[in-house]
Amino acid sequence: MSKLSPAKSEEIIKVLKKLGFERIRQSGSHAIFYHTDGRWTTVPIHKGKDVAKGTLHKILKDAGLSYEEFLKLK
Repeated sequence: MSKLSPAKSEEIIKVLKKLGFERIRQSGSHAIFYHTDGRWTTVPIHKGKDVAKGTLHKILKDAGLSYEEFLKLK
C-alpha cells in the first residue's frame, strides 16, 4: 500500500466525476458530491491548499476507493 499524501481538491473532484459522482450542492467552501448508488462525500475547496491526509482518507473511504485506485485515476 502506498503512503497517503495530501492532494489538491481539483484532483479529487476530477476523480470523483470520473467515478460518476455529481456535485449536488455547496455550502461555503465545502462541496457535496453524490453518486446514484447512494454514496456521498464532502470535499473542502480551498484555493492553493492541499486537502489533508486524514480528510483525503475519509473522502476515499466514502467513495469506496483505495489510494492506489485514486492515483491511477488521477
